[in-house]
Amino acid sequence: MNAITRTNQPYLAAPPAKRWYSQDAAAATAAYRVVIALLSDRKAALEPLYEQSLADVPDGAAKTGGIEVGTSAAATMLAARENDGRDGSREPVFGTEPGVWRPTPPPFAVTDSAWIGDVKPFLIPSAERFRSRGPNRLESGIYAKELSEVKELGAADSATRTPDQTDTALYWDQAPWGEILVSLAESENLNANDTARLLAMVSLAGADAETVVINEKNYGNTRRPITAIRNADTDGNPATTPDPDWTPLIDTPGVPEYPAGHTTGSGAIVGALQSFFGTVQMEFSAFSRGSGTTRSFTSFSQALQETIRSRVWGGIYSRTADDFGARIGKRIANGESSRYFRPIAR
Repeated sequence: MNAITRTNQPYLAAPPAKRWYSQDAAAATAAYRVVIALLSDRKAALEPLYEQSLADVPDGAAKTGGIEVGTSAAATMLAARENDGRDGSREPVFGTEPGVWRPTPPPFAVTDSAWIGDVKPFLIPSAERFRSRGPNRLESGIYAKELSEVKELGAADSATRTPDQTDTALYWDQAPWGEILVSLAESENLNANDTARLLAMVSLAGADAETVVINEKNYGNTRRPITAIRNADTDGNPATTPDPDWTPLIDTPGVPEYPAGHTTGSGAIVGALQSFFGTVQMEFSAFSRGSGTTRSFTSFSQALQETIRSRVWGGIYSRTADDFGARIGKRIANGESSRYFRPIAR
């Protein structure tokens, strides 16, 4: 679509296009070609939908040109991502010593995502460039303080977590960023080309955030709060006490703790949104299937702060893991805004 409108710098190479080519045909074709290349087993289900999308575009040179542009754009992206490390062979590493990650009860799940940390990023030079200082030391006072916070507020049967905190934890456990993006595009009356650019900025920043966070999770291999709380008598910290039956409000994901994936992704999304709209102040609301409720916000920063706190109240991350995740995500988005998708000078 950007190749047709020529409003912003292309992410890769912009295929030749006339301004009167159909943007709808171009977008539908580009999306369809990429998806069936990655998920070939979905072609039979997606082909009728693609044909319906094209049927809504009048036949003629504009439609034909749009299809050609979409096909070329898809081929360029797929070529750029050849041998990018997708679906690699890295296996998770389990530990038994204090501070090291191991699968957690009750399901003892292990998510097949370690390979994501080795994927070639879309926007940044490498995931290692964003390495942070790491989690708090087990013997430190801040470690004991944050573990106590998760222990008290994140327990399934917490007596001190408020109903609103519970709702927040469940709401962001299935973060409705997709619904928020659609809502913003509609409320701000974005045209098709600007909507495509918004989705591209958010998607690429979010993808790199996931690569960075999994790369660091693999590197640090940090234990989850449930492990730390149940085995606090082995951490060497006199300020922590074990609770062998402690259970979090939300089931613990099957990956190491530090840094928090949700907040890293949310930080990248919020950074991209701030860059796109040029402001942090934006009113929006969204429904979450996690909580079954709708929450409203007056700024992107408010939503990000809720995300950070929600993972503590859910009992699955420490505040440091959440905070540093959000910072990493914002750094990725800030780099994107300074180097990609910039307006073309007229």
